[in-house]
Amino acid sequence: MDERVSPPAEPRKRRGLFGFLNTAKEVMYGMASHDMSRYALRTRASMEHLFILITMGDLLGVPILPPYYSLRLLPYVVPQISTWKRRMLREKDLTDALG
Repeated sequence: MDERVSPPAEPRKRRGLFGFLNTAKEVMYGMASHDMSRYALRTRASMEHLFILITMGDLLGVPILPPYYSLRLLPYVVPQISTWKRRMLREKDLTDALG
């Protein structure tokens, strides 16, 4: 016979208070720091793209660093090379800069 153990039921008042506090926390996060965290992630991504361009620019025909240093850094950037090349070689439009 398959007996399933259900978690103990919480008192309705406590669950309601926890749900309200969780919702209030999410609203405050959205009002206070959501834009800052998105901006930080966008800045980090652009810095990573610049780093890969400087180190692996030979893949696109932009020789900036000697190949010795690029080869030393190659194991760290291999997972990101395919998406980076696709993003760098993509056609860009005026509307891309606005978004």
